[in-house]
Order: sequence, then C-alpha cells, then structure tokens
Amino acid sequence: MPSRSSAVLSDAFKSHPVHLHHKHPDFSSLQELPDSYAWSQPDDHPPSGGPIFASESVPVIDLDDPNALKLIGHACKTWGVFQVTNHGIPTDLLDHIESAGRTLFSLPVHQKLKAARSPDGVSGYGVARISSFFPKLMCDVIEAYQTEVKRLAGRLMWLMLGSLGISKADIKWAGPKGNFKGASAALQINSYPACPDPDRAMGLAAHTDSTLLTILYQNSTSGLQVLREGTGWVTVPPVRGALVVNVGDLLHILSNGLYPSVLHRAVVNRTRHRLSIAYLYGPPSSVQISPLPRLVGPGQPPLYRPITWSEYLGTKAKHFNKALSSVRVFSPVNGLADVTDHNTVKVN
Repeated sequence: MPSRSSAVLSDAFKSHPVHLHHKHPDFSSLQELPDSYAWSQPDDHPPSGGPIFASESVPVIDLDDPNALKLIGHACKTWGVFQVTNHGIPTDLLDHIESAGRTLFSLPVHQKLKAARSPDGVSGYGVARISSFFPKLMCDVIEAYQTEVKRLAGRLMWLMLGSLGISKADIKWAGPKGNFKGASAALQINSYPACPDPDRAMGLAAHTDSTLLTILYQNSTSGLQVLREGTGWVTVPPVRGALVVNVGDLLHILSNGLYPSVLHRAVVNRTRHRLSIAYLYGPPSSVQISPLPRLVGPGQPPLYRPITWSEYLGTKAKHFNKALSSVRVFSPVNGLADVTDHNTVKVN
C-alpha cells in the first residue's frame, strides 16, 4: 500500500515518464566497464576532473553543542551541506538499515527485476534517475529508521529556520505544535558497486535535491562530493555515526536564496561497494512554498514564485538543474545564486 508521501511523488512523475533502456548487468562479476556506462557528459566534470581539496572540510556539527543553531546557520549559508552527530538515531539502527540495503541489492538480478520500476513509476528497482524517489519499504528496520529520521528532520528544520530568525508563527503549515506533521517524505536506497574503471564512470551526476532538506546515511566508502564555489569538488568523508544534511531547492526558495541548495554528485570506487540511504523531506502536498515574508522587504524582493512540491518535482523532471531558474521572478541580489549559476563554475 503506497504511503501518502509517496503518492505525492508518484503523481508528479506520472506526468514526466523517463524511459531508460539500460539492461541490468550483474556488476559483481564485471571485469571492465561497459561502454554504455562510460561517463561522457561534456558539461560535467569526470570523476577525476578538477582538484579535490582535502584541506576543505564540510562542517561536522554536534547537535548537543550549545552553539549548534549558529553553526548550522553558517554551514547552510556557506556550504549548503553539513554533517551532524549526536542526532538521536542509534548507531545500531544505522547498522541495521545498512545491512537491509546490502541484502536488498545482493539479491540476484532476476529477483530484483520482479520489482522493476516502470517509466512513470516512483518505486521499484532500476537504473537511478535524478528525482527517482522510493516510498518506504515494508520491513521493521525501514519503519524504525523512518520514524527516527522523520523526527530528526523536524528538529533540523527548526534549527535551520531558527538560524534565520524564523519562528513557529511564521510557518503555519508546520501545524499547531510545529512538528511538521503533514510533511511529505520518502526513502531512497542507492547502491554503487565497485567499478573496474572509476575514472570513466559516474555514480550519480551532479544535481541539487528537489527537497526542503535531505538526510543522507553513507557507509564507510566515500563517494559523495559537493561543489564548493571558488574551490571545486570536495569529498564528504564518512564519519562513523554521522548523517549528512543537504539544503534542498525548496529550502533555497523558502530562505529566498540565503541558504543555497548544494550541487553534489556521487563517484564510484575501484574496489569497494558504496551504499547510501537518502531521506527526502518536503512540505505537505498542498502547501505552496515561497520566500518567507520575514526574509523579504523593499531591498530584498522575493526571488521565486510560489510553488508546491508536486509542481516543482514536475518542473525538475522537465528542466533538471535549471528548475530553480525557471521559477525565479527576480535576478539574485547581494551575491545570491541558484544552481544555474553554480553550473557555470569551472574547475580545471
């Protein structure tokens, strides 16, 4: 039975089917990269293209730190991504959900294909498409994880919004208790098998998330990279027990560009399998997201028109990384930028 959250996403994708004709090879037995999987996009950097700066570190924030709100605000403004520790999700639950993901992807291909995703579908097994979200899987571990991560998402929302001076009175759709009870969300489990020729492949192309925020668990194999403007691609190293938090496009809109969504990608490893689990968190389906009134004024006009998550998902499916620009009504001011501007950054 599809969840209410997944129904929002499914309806959006039915209007924008993506026909992917890849076969599903058994990656565990491949000795060389098939030509059909070689990365050849001229407008994106290959995995080894451009410097990876070890000296630049994505902030790791302890949520028990008294200065967490200030630190999160700074990270959102300058990075669009940060990692959190002491987030309240038990380490053993993270271990269990990683194990569940490994079990899922270790099934024989013919078994996984029984749950193949249709071109206009949102759930099921298949070649990844940006904005291809999975609804929750009906097993105890996934259910337990979703309960915990939903609570964390609400907590993070108020930390991020609170750092902008936003209160519960400013977000009516958060509900009378301010717990975002009607929020939509979905879980996406990603598998990146070891690749015999990682310099010719890309795990997941550069993109921003179509969410308010995304909470990502990654196993001990690194692969997530974020684009640091003026610097280049920076690897987000796995930290035991930590979770990665990405600013999504809808929070970018809600903050009127003060907190820019982060351009990120996933690269593959020559010898190690990587697994990640993304919790994609958005507003209720009927809520229109627009710059918060407290953040606009005579010198700071609203940069984006109101839009629902469902409508934005359709826009993203059609325009991909130009989706933010397509809903922008004023050019950025005071150095604010959306992802279209980020894509012009050259890293040689």
